[in-house]
Amino acid sequence: MPRRATIYDVASEAGVSISTVSLALNTPARVSDRTRQRVLQAADRLGYTPKPDAVAKARKGVGRIGVIAPYTSYPSVARRLKGVLQAVAGSPLEVVVFDHPSAARSASPLLAGLPLTGRLDGLIVVSLPLEDSTAERLSGLGLPTVLVDGNRPGFDSVRTDDAEGGRLVAEHLVERGHGSFGFLGESQESDAYVSPGQRRLAGFRAALEDSGQLLPPESVHFTAHGLEQAAAAAEGLLSGPRRPTALFAGDDLLAAGALRAARALGLKVPEDLALAGFDDTDLAGALDLTTVRQPLEESGRAATELLMRRMGSAEPSAVRETTLRLELVRRGST
Repeated sequence: MPRRATIYDVASEAGVSISTVSLALNTPARVSDRTRQRVLQAADRLGYTPKPDAVAKARKGVGRIGVIAPYTSYPSVARRLKGVLQAVAGSPLEVVVFDHPSAARSASPLLAGLPLTGRLDGLIVVSLPLEDSTAERLSGLGLPTVLVDGNRPGFDSVRTDDAEGGRLVAEHLVERGHGSFGFLGESQESDAYVSPGQRRLAGFRAALEDSGQLLPPESVHFTAHGLEQAAAAAEGLLSGPRRPTALFAGDDLLAAGALRAARALGLKVPEDLALAGFDDTDLAGALDLTTVRQPLEESGRAATELLMRRMGSAEPSAVRETTLRLELVRRGST
């Protein structure tokens, strides 16, 4: 029986210290891109598997899939994971969860480090864009991978049309007779990728223009993703001399902040301000908020089913791209 590669072997192969190998595999942001790539390539060549994972992988008939996503950043991501868990129920598969910072909060937002060195049989990447070297590494490893809330040539994906969601909101607000509009979105540290919020804004603006309406630059505000930050940004937007009568927030949490700001300013919703969000989280239902419903659990299930088919096939097959339908949920805020 061949000897299993150790972390010492990886360090020797890569020409670095053992501590550097550990950092590259577990906290890649603390090493340079060049060093990280050298360690990962060495680990791949040697087939290095950390000991706890080697034990799990040795269990007959048990496969392991990883789900990497910004869980601590967005409530909606947890619902996607729920769909993943529903899909694997009753199957001989383990699910390993990896938290990752929101791409919007990083100056280097592309997913550069992967928590895998032969430990996974498949991977689901949620709401995180891939850098070129990471995409090439996944392809080189032959690791079945599905992207959720994103797409890239060569990878299976499950997503929704964010621009269409913004269009649904705009059309609804115009139908309600509004002629003055605003948008509140999440700010991002880098322009290296196009975020869902940017796509929602683009669809919102395009639909308004199609109906002969405008979205002035001064009526578009961006803020850090949080209730207090959203409330402060919305208060600035709603207290100006050209206050919009209808506001679209990039997600339900931002909309909740806008609702708090409106109440602080003495504005009645929807009489003085129509307000819409995105996602249809539990928060939207509790606040009676008009919003765009994403099939969040369904996206997790669909991604897992795609991944399981890819994992179970020995032959290459065409890339599958699944687009799920969005729905405008009308409630009392508009």
